Amino acid sequence: MNALIVDDEPLARARLKRLLAENHTSIHVQGEASNGNDALTQMKKQQSDLVFLDIDMPGMNGLQVANELNSLTLPPAIVFITAHPEHAFDALQLSAAGYLVKPISEQSLQKMLKQVGRLNKVHIQKQQNVKISYQLAGTLRSVDINDVLYFSAEEKYTKMIFCGGEALLEQSLKQLELQFPTHILRIHRNTLVNKQKVIALHSKANGNHMIELQGCSELLPVSRRELKLVKNSL
Repeated sequence: MNALIVDDEPLARARLKRLLAENHTSIHVQGEASNGNDALTQMKKQQSDLVFLDIDMPGMNGLQVANELNSLTLPPAIVFITAHPEHAFDALQLSAAGYLVKPISEQSLQKMLKQVGRLNKVHIQKQQNVKISYQLAGTLRSVDINDVLYFSAEEKYTKMIFCGGEALLEQSLKQLELQFPTHILRIHRNTLVNKQKVIALHSKANGNHMIELQGCSELLPVSRRELKLVKNSL
């Protein structure tokens, strides 16, 4: 499982990361965040299965972050971390996998991860079954998100290019970004690509940049505006 640790206390993040590295090698710490806004930004760039989320943080607290994470198409399993056990009820109201009380012990962490492991099987199954529906000759069809190469804006419609064909969608690129934040990446105001299909970012002699996708014969232009985000995602 890929995990994100969110806590405004560096020592608390370091302790949890150490416990995971020493005793739970099946958990890969994909990133760390010191505040809620940073956590949400990282979740848009990477698909973490599990988020260890501190409740008491300045600015956006953990409960507010969890509410945002739960609105994702594929929300991660959330384990709240708190020094105040009275927050447990609020945590469970947000469909959290559970909570850990600081200072975190190896025993409590082990017990929690067993529970999260069961939930993660369901999460993985959901990841494998995300579909996008479209109309073709009056018939409603669907394609797996993992088979999509990219989306491009076509006047009033959006063209979806996928393995074996293409289709027109009524959703705008912005709507697709909100619907599938963990799957797609904007590379241009007119183009979204499937993150899992990105092979390379090519720099041209004239200063332009192009994205190469697995299964796609053409290189797609990257705008200067989106270049930094694309590089960060890669």
